[in-house]
Amino acid sequence: MAVVEELTGREAVIQRLRDVGLRVTGPRLEVLTVLAAGGHLDVEAITTTARERLGTLTSQAVYEMLRHFQETGLVSKFDRPGLPAVFEISGPAHQHALCTSCGRVENVSATAPEPPRGALPQWRVDDAEVVFKGLCPDCRAGESAA
Repeated sequence: MAVVEELTGREAVIQRLRDVGLRVTGPRLEVLTVLAAGGHLDVEAITTTARERLGTLTSQAVYEMLRHFQETGLVSKFDRPGLPAVFEISGPAHQHALCTSCGRVENVSATAPEPPRGALPQWRVDDAEVVFKGLCPDCRAGESAA
């Protein structure tokens, strides 16, 4: 699976698409550029931002592009319970923090723990995901203002 270390600038985005064997098209380039700008974005936000630059773009087309980007390792998906999933450019292994009030997601540089000894006999554990849940700074500030 391809990992995007540094994806900045239009030329870098074009090269990453080529590296994973995807044809460079205006919509793919724009969607990946939107994601490369950073953050965790849902399909609606990606579509809206890319559509402003392209003129026309459907959510269905964005879903299809994101599926291809995930299959090639360019993009990762983070599911938020009760909210739309968000997407980000794939990068070094990391965990996530999820605001339980507004749904904001941030990356956390932390190593996932190993399962306790003997907890999963005969398993080969390849990966683990930890999600830190709580209130983001904005929601905490709103809480004290209320």
